[in-house]
Amino acid sequence: MPHASELIAIIALGLVFAFVGGMLAQRLKLPPLVGYLLAGLAVGPYTPGFVGNAELAGQLAEIGVILLMFGVGLHFSIGDLMAVRAIALPGAVVQIAVATLMGLALSVAWGWSLGAGLVFGLALSVASTVVLLRALEERSLLDSDKGRIAVGWLIVEDLAMVLALVLLPALAGPLGGESAGAAHGIAGDGNIWLTLGLTLAKVAAFAVLMLAGGRRVVPWILDQAARTGSRELFTLAVLALALGIAYGSAELFGVSFALGAFFAGMVLAESDLSHQAAADSLPLQDAFAVLFFVSVGMLFDPTILLREPLAVLATLAVILVGKSLAAIAIVLAFRHPLSTALTIAASLAQIGEFSFILASLGIGLKLLPPEGRDLILAGSLLSITLNPLIFAGMSRVSRFIEGRPALAARFERGAEQLAISSHARGREGHAVVVGYGRVGSAIGKALAAWELPYVVVERDRRRVEELRAAGIAAVFGDASAPGILTAADIGRARLLVVASPDAHQARRLIEIAREANPGIDTVVRTHSDTERRKLEEEKVGLVLMAEREVGFGMALYALRSLGLGEGEARLFIDTSRAESRSEPAAEAEPEIGAPELRPHREAPAES
Repeated sequence: MPHASELIAIIALGLVFAFVGGMLAQRLKLPPLVGYLLAGLAVGPYTPGFVGNAELAGQLAEIGVILLMFGVGLHFSIGDLMAVRAIALPGAVVQIAVATLMGLALSVAWGWSLGAGLVFGLALSVASTVVLLRALEERSLLDSDKGRIAVGWLIVEDLAMVLALVLLPALAGPLGGESAGAAHGIAGDGNIWLTLGLTLAKVAAFAVLMLAGGRRVVPWILDQAARTGSRELFTLAVLALALGIAYGSAELFGVSFALGAFFAGMVLAESDLSHQAAADSLPLQDAFAVLFFVSVGMLFDPTILLREPLAVLATLAVILVGKSLAAIAIVLAFRHPLSTALTIAASLAQIGEFSFILASLGIGLKLLPPEGRDLILAGSLLSITLNPLIFAGMSRVSRFIEGRPALAARFERGAEQLAISSHARGREGHAVVVGYGRVGSAIGKALAAWELPYVVVERDRRRVEELRAAGIAAVFGDASAPGILTAADIGRARLLVVASPDAHQARRLIEIAREANPGIDTVVRTHSDTERRKLEEEKVGLVLMAEREVGFGMALYALRSLGLGEGEARLFIDTSRAESRSEPAAEAEPEIGAPELRPHREAPAES
């Protein structure tokens, strides 16, 4: 087959097989990433039929890595990291160290070199951005305290892996591999410290150049392209900057394509055009990222599952059990609720794209044996496949412990102590507002304007501290956890306001509140017709659907704008609202998550 035809074949069949595999995985309630990896296996050398050109696939995968890292940089947020730095920074560092040591211990038992063990352990320590964000979005946790900690934790992991990608080539020689220093003009004469110093100096020079000059030049170039009014030129400018900076950084400074692309995305994020840049580059990011996962799947030898079943199980145990236990211990040590610890543990109990990049680098540097790459790929496929079950299991554990107050008190003592220290004690006839995001804060301001008493129950520690500093009674903790609503004096409250959109939690809160106070009034928000009907059947005072209320508000404005009188318009809307309450529940609309490969961060959901 001519070389050009091989290129077309690997792109065409790779994308076709990836689509089929992704659709099949989606039907099985698995992340499409699993289907993409299996598509690579189907066109790889370890299965019958068409065998793609691995060299061409590797080059296409390199473009996928560049665009993936560009997307990571474009969505990187110092603000998100700083908001949870107190737990995310030490937590991620300790968890990476623990997982790396466990991987290193396994490699020593298998007779591998120190360098192989280091690469293997690092690959097992970092979770997949794609899988984590998708899992949090599907469970409406992305804007919760748990979700922010998990995302901040992931940012620290990503930064640590970027640093590892920079340092591994310089350290490959001393670790028993093939040094990549000479390829980039780094000559350390065998001196590890000189080699390391030269590498860090070049990285520092590149970082200074990008942060000092790039923050001005890159947004300016993007702005000039936007001024032309041509969408094609704007998209071309985004891709030229991403690929051009990545290539230039490797040629001029000897740093990896991945680091150059990451910095390109990070400086581009400074521009007010960054959201449009992300939207325009997303289709190409997704296409080449799919090819990256396909190329990784081509390298996977599935016979490892039969040849080394104990090694595969040991690898999976590090990912699912070792990392999870480390995360739970760290989060609880920082006195966060058990539910937060379990959510973060489930979020991180998988590995993905960074693990593949590290494995490929380890193979290229002659550090990691092919068997190590196969074990990493097997661990990734199995952990991603099992991740929904891990979430379900953690949720059951959380509910089991919450149903046993004596046992829960041992884990929630930090939250209970903060709750009791609230200024809420001794209130009567007040409102208890659960959740103080955009919805809850609007309700709180309205109550404060009329000097009506209320107590806030919030899971975000920073927000609780801010409320208390402002003189507002606030209880820290998960409202469904034992003792939290009691600390807000729910037994003497007149009204329970559930401002968070979690319908399952809302029903649980109503049950707890009515046990303590049978006559309490309730108002709840939901995003589902089905949940609205269930809540109304339970005689909740008022159930509001956020999207429907927005629709009524916009309809009212439209009617008034087109000439209908104020009274008539309001009467029509009120009648429509009443009719909607008597309608049978509509079938739930399918949830549409963020793009599977690079979720674009929209405005956070209300809470």
